[in-house]
Amino acid sequence: MKYSAAAIQTDFSAPPHRRQMNRNTRRILELIDQTVEGYSPFLPVKLLVFPEFAHAAPIYPTLQELRSKLGVEIPNAHTELLQEKAREHSVWIQTGSMLEEDPKYPGALFNTSCLIGPEGLISRYRKVYPWLPWEVHTSPHDIEGYEEELFPVSETEIGRLGAAICYDWLFPEAIRELALGGAEVLIRVSAYMDPWGTAEPTNWWSIVNRCRALENLAYVVASNQAASWKNFPPFSWPGGSMIVDYDGRILAQATSGSGEKVVVGPVDLESLREERRTRIGHHMLAHLRSEAHPRGRLPRYPGADFEIQGRTFGEITHQVEEVKQRLGFGRRSEES
Repeated sequence: MKYSAAAIQTDFSAPPHRRQMNRNTRRILELIDQTVEGYSPFLPVKLLVFPEFAHAAPIYPTLQELRSKLGVEIPNAHTELLQEKAREHSVWIQTGSMLEEDPKYPGALFNTSCLIGPEGLISRYRKVYPWLPWEVHTSPHDIEGYEEELFPVSETEIGRLGAAICYDWLFPEAIRELALGGAEVLIRVSAYMDPWGTAEPTNWWSIVNRCRALENLAYVVASNQAASWKNFPPFSWPGGSMIVDYDGRILAQATSGSGEKVVVGPVDLESLREERRTRIGHHMLAHLRSEAHPRGRLPRYPGADFEIQGRTFGEITHQVEEVKQRLGFGRRSEES
């Protein structure tokens, strides 16, 4: 019930077409081999997490262009190679994200990360909170009749695992949903850019990861993009991948700065489960008075009535302004 988790950050250039995704996948497979074998004299590495955009990034300004050049269905050749690697090493892999098309939802394009184990593809997580206004891909929340679980939790031999992608983590409600679903290890697949990394005064990356861990009494394994500005403009990416325990303690963290790095730290499931069984104070999951927060259940951003195709930066910005007006945060008119 004790093993090591590895948060592996990458420094790839973004592939301009799905044909070029192969080079990233090949390097990911090498990193898995190197990590599992290199740390084998210590605790066995059983969980390996890769960052958002490790396979492909939303580098085009419209959904139509992203779909035509980078959209892939899942499963695919990349997930099949990762399944073989998971089976070879008896490990679980949280993939970097891909831009996924699904025939069940025509016109949609999801930013998706998959959990893959020795038995194959276990689950997929589709980013619920695109980073507005820059990201124009689809949130599954916006699709009428969406059939899958928005926040799936997977029962595995290495614990109950739940993942969410990057900006999702800025919403405590999203990660709390995973914890309420039973997640013991919360996985962050991220591409969080400078200056919101590990350095003061805006070390959002470290603060958010630690808060989500302690408020949900769960481990956090967080892999962040570490591409240089040259490889991944218009931002630079600070890395800082980390592993945090259920009391918010940083167990391991990569140094800040761009570059391919691996950080490995322990996950002690029995210790976590004992804390959840015996702790009375600071057990936020047990103390939660969900009915005390009715405003959180009111619709804010448009849901199924919002067009999922063809949104542009300007259209998204306009939509955000409408939401701000409803919430009372909008700019006052000269008349007022």
